[in-house]
Formats: sequence, C-alpha cells, structure tokens
Amino acid sequence: MSSENTSDDEDTFKILIATDIHLGYLEKDAIRGNDTYITLDEILQCAKQNEVDFILLGGDLFHDNKPSRQCLHKCLTMLRKYCMGDSPVRFEILSDQKVNFNTTQFPWVNYQDENLNISIPVFSIHGNHDDPTGAEGLCALDLLSASGLVNHFGHSHSVEKIEISPILIQKGITKLALYGLGSIPDERLYRMFVNKQVSMLRPKEDQDGWFNLFTIHQNRSKHGPTNYIPEQFLDDFLDLVVWGHEHECLIKPTLNEQQLFYVSQPGSSVATSLSPGEATKKKIGLLRVKGRKMKLQEIPLKTVRQFFIEDVVLADHQDCFTPDTPHVTKKVEDYCFAKVTEMLDEAERERLGCRLTPEKPLIRLRVDYSGGFEAFNTSRFSQKFVDRVANPKDIIHFIRRREQKEIKDESSIDYGKLFKPTAVEGLRVEDLVKQYFEAAEQKVQLSLLTEQGMGKAIQEFVDKDEKEAIEELITYQLQKTQLHLQSRGVTTEQDIDAEVRLFRDSKKNTAEEEKDIQEAMNRAKAHRLERGDGDFADQDVSDVNMDSDEGSVPVAAPTRGRGRGSRGRGGRGRGRGATASEPKPAGRGRSQKSSTTSQSRSILQAFQASSQKPSRTRATKSYTDEVIIDDSDEDIPVTKAARPPPKPSSSSTSSFSKYGSQSQSQSRGIAFEDSDDDEDDPFKAPTRR
Repeated sequence: MSSENTSDDEDTFKILIATDIHLGYLEKDAIRGNDTYITLDEILQCAKQNEVDFILLGGDLFHDNKPSRQCLHKCLTMLRKYCMGDSPVRFEILSDQKVNFNTTQFPWVNYQDENLNISIPVFSIHGNHDDPTGAEGLCALDLLSASGLVNHFGHSHSVEKIEISPILIQKGITKLALYGLGSIPDERLYRMFVNKQVSMLRPKEDQDGWFNLFTIHQNRSKHGPTNYIPEQFLDDFLDLVVWGHEHECLIKPTLNEQQLFYVSQPGSSVATSLSPGEATKKKIGLLRVKGRKMKLQEIPLKTVRQFFIEDVVLADHQDCFTPDTPHVTKKVEDYCFAKVTEMLDEAERERLGCRLTPEKPLIRLRVDYSGGFEAFNTSRFSQKFVDRVANPKDIIHFIRRREQKEIKDESSIDYGKLFKPTAVEGLRVEDLVKQYFEAAEQKVQLSLLTEQGMGKAIQEFVDKDEKEAIEELITYQLQKTQLHLQSRGVTTEQDIDAEVRLFRDSKKNTAEEEKDIQEAMNRAKAHRLERGDGDFADQDVSDVNMDSDEGSVPVAAPTRGRGRGSRGRGGRGRGRGATASEPKPAGRGRSQKSSTTSQSRSILQAFQASSQKPSRTRATKSYTDEVIIDDSDEDIPVTKAARPPPKPSSSSTSSFSKYGSQSQSQSRGIAFEDSDDDEDDPFKAPTRR
C-alpha cells in the first residue's frame, strides 16, 4: 500500500511490526550465513519506503546473547543507513521517559537527542536469545540503545513484582499507549501472574481515549502446566497484543473472545529449526492506528529462504513395498529421492519471477519407518542433492512410532505394572503436598495445619532453603490453637479433637489463613536475622545471572545452586554474614538453637500476595457501543520534537493508576479491518462483533 494513501494523514500512526529476526543465526554457514542480514535489510527498507512513524520489534533481534563483531557491525550499519536522516518525526512522547527507558544513561527517546538525527525510531523489547545477563544486567540491545539507534524498553529489574509503565505517544488526535515486557522465564512469570504480582499502569485521565498496544515475548502455546503465558492472564483493557517468541507466522489479528483484545503473532523472519511451524510464509505487518481503530496490512518477505517439509509413512504404501519385499531398503530410498525431487521442483516454480529469493531452498522429509522397515544411509542420500539444497546434511529425518502391544485378556491385566508413575513437568512442591493429603487416608490427614500452610512452608524450605519455616509454622499454629481452646474452655479429649478440626476448617482458604502463614514465615526470617545471617530477601537466586568469574567468599556450609551454573549473588559475593559457629541468641521465648544450625536464605516477598491487581472476575462488556472518532477539520500542527533532552512531562508515573484486567466494565470500540485492498478505507465503519 502506497504511503500516499488517503488514509495516511496526520492523525494516523503507521507502525512496522516484526519479531524474532535472530540476527547472526548460522552466520558461519557457507550457504545460509547471510540470510538474517539480507532479511533485516529488507525489513528496514520496507519501513523506509512506507514512511512509517516507527518500527516495533518483539524481541530476539539477535540470535546470540553475545553477538559477534561481524553481526554487531552489520546491524549498526543497516540501522544507521535506514533509520537516520532528516525526515521529521511526527509524534510526541508524553510519558516520563526516565521510567520508559531505564536501562541507559540517556533516558530519552533517541530522536530527541540533540546529537542524533533520527528519521525512523526503533522500539524493541528483548527476547530470550538476547536477554540481559551479567552483573549489570546488560544485553546486546543496550549496546544499540547507548549508540542511539534503538530504544530498548520493557526491561523489568525486579524479580518479585512487575509494574509495566507504558510509553504514551500522541500523533494528532490519536493517542497510543505502548506497553512492553521483555522475556522472563515462563515458569516465574506464570507464578507472578497467579500471585497478582504483575500490574499494568494506565493514565488517570481519558483512559478510554488511548489505543493500548502490548508487546510480549513468551511462550504462547502450552509446553507444560506453567511453561507458557495464557492470554487470559493479560489485562482486558488492551486492544492489540503483538506476541513474539513463537516462530509460526500467524500475523493476522485474532480476537480473544474472553478478554476481547486482538492478538497478532508475526513469527520469525528466518527458519531456525526444520519444523512444520517454520514452513509457513514469513511476513511482517504494517499497522495503522487512528483513534481507536486499526488495520494491519500483511507484507510477505521476499528474501526469506524457501522451506518445504513433508511427512512420509512407509506403512501407508503397501502397494509399493512391504518390509518383506526384496531390496526394500533400496526401493524406500528411491521413493524418498522422488519425493525430494518433487519438493525441489515445487520450490523452483515458486521462485520464478522473484529474484530476491535465495536459490537453494531448505528441504526436510520426515520418514516414519515403523512396522519393520529399515533406515538407509542418509549421508549417501544427501550427496545426491548437495548442489541443490541449503541443508544437505539433514534432508532426511527418520522417526518411529511406539508400537502398542495388543492385550487379549483384559480381565487378567495388572495395570499397576503396565503404567509406571512419571514426574509431572512443571509441578511445584506445594501442588505435590496438596495432592498427597487429598489422596491420603483419614488417619494421616492433617489435624492442626492446613494443606496450604504446609505447602508454603515446604516450599520455603525446598526452594529458598529456609530451614526453620516448617518448625515456625507448627509452633505458631500450635500456640494459636492452644489459645483458642483455652478461650472455649474445652477440657475433654474428644471435645478437644472436634474443636481443633473445626478451628482448622474455619480458616481454610481465608485471608486469616494467609495472614497466619505469612506471620510464621516472617518469624522464621526474623529468627534467622537475629543470628546475623543477613537478609537476602531482595534478590532471587534462581533468576540473577552472574559472570562465572565473579569473586566469592567461602561459606560455612555448602549451598544448593539453582539457575545457570554456579553463579554468584550480585555484588554481595557468596558471604552469608555470621559464621556457622556463631551462637544464636534466643528470642520470643524460644529455646536457644544449636550453634551448628545451617544458615539459610529466603525470598519472602516473592510469595506475598499483591493487591495491585484485582481479581479477574469482571462484569460483562458491551459489544455494541463504539468510540466515535472526531474527524474535525481543525489543523493540529505536528513538528519534530526539540533536540535537547526533555523534562519529565505532566504525564509522568504519578499520573498513572493501577488497574487489573477486570477493574472496569467499560465498552470497547476497537475496530479491525483485515482487507488489503488499496481502495478500501481501513478506518471505515467498525466491524467488530
């Protein structure tokens, strides 16, 4: 669509969106080494031709956390070539930029720097491939940010609570709130969402007038119980979510029927694995936003190497060969040769007329040889196509399905021997405790503690090495139960048992139970601090990545490491305060502990319930009311912002309010038009149901 389209006016944002470019992937490969650089050049050239307002990247700009000098040099060269110039930037930023760009010593958008001349700003979050590491938490995007070529946002420094503050952008009458969240380990972010420790800030004034765009880089498809982020976790005031990390191109926005926002998954611009999801055509998007309406134009990438994948099940071709056929392996190899030749012919037909497409395609043939067939020599087979394909070493991939044995007499089956218990991926210790007591017999059921309390205490002991968590919980609950029995005047043994059960059941799943658990955990922490073990509650051992050459202090007792290798704990080294032989003072009427008690670390804040985000039960939204766009003829002068660093505007973080997903029952008017005709007006009457 041409940039002179009548819909492109002073009130329309034009945003080029792309994710997972993986710059530098296989850069040493003789055939595929330049693929990522050529595609990035095409993406930036497309942005310049369409005169976009800015480029939005959804993470994984680089394939490696520490890209090579060649990779960095080519990236800097292309960004300077396409993103610097005299063309004016026609939007202004209203939010506090010190909050938005908090990873650099130049906390303002690059086009407002008096020493730079930026024509196309680039806004990017980091992905899991180029995530921040080391003592200072830097990533490759921070290098581009310090050079003034990329605006890195969406970096959360806290491992306990996340507050996502938007970049508030205005162009004419259109106001855009750009949210971003860089890659975080899925299990940890899942747990933070469940514990309501993730909140998104919204402007206090005119909340319904902002178009809310959110960029995230996490697993979207379910890889385990907690190894993904469900769309229902995201706030329902959002209008469009640009989802990175997933490589399958599903760029056409789809409506989430429950949260009522659209989700666009641009996918990767290079195939980093020979899987079916990578075989879809690679595209980027040109997003137009005017008022509360949007349109996303799909732009196919022409420089992406072709990729064809096909599955063959040998058992389905009984008319050609069977495991008992003479020279069956040779016949199977000839059949696979014919299939690969067909795929190469199809690739050649598609490539005709598109000189930008690389000559050699990627070919993958997955052969299921179950049922008695034998695999042939893949290296010898690949030599036949070494001059025609880009991946001659792994054209053929043999797979075999597990053969299920037929069981004739079901009455004599011992199912206990057939099915062995397996570990459930992603199941946490508190879940195991709950499952155990739910399935346990009545005689081993808890009578004093609740399952939730025991699970929390064991979690603190296992995950955080809080040695006294279980003991403190038992002591606290015992004291509280004794006081309750004294107040009730119960004396007989039978009445005591009944009263204890009633007292325990009355607190289940209540705020009082949470308060009791927290008080017991705080006592365990305070008791540890009394002996001078230090307070490590402000830092999560499992998520802080330190350089392996970080200095360390010998510890009195061996510790259990988690995360990436045996890394340190920030600038604090590995010291634990008081030595193991130091005596522990008695406190709160407790007997003095032995001097050989192991020292421990705890992160209690990571498990505190947050009240920032309300519950996700909400009132029903209205599907009928639409936001009316004011298309008045009043001219709004838009000029390029001044070069000196801006002062914090009135729309700073103090002008934000915290809202959960269901905090308001407001009607929404986001219209999405998916037509790509140049004659169609992308901002005509809304089509949303």
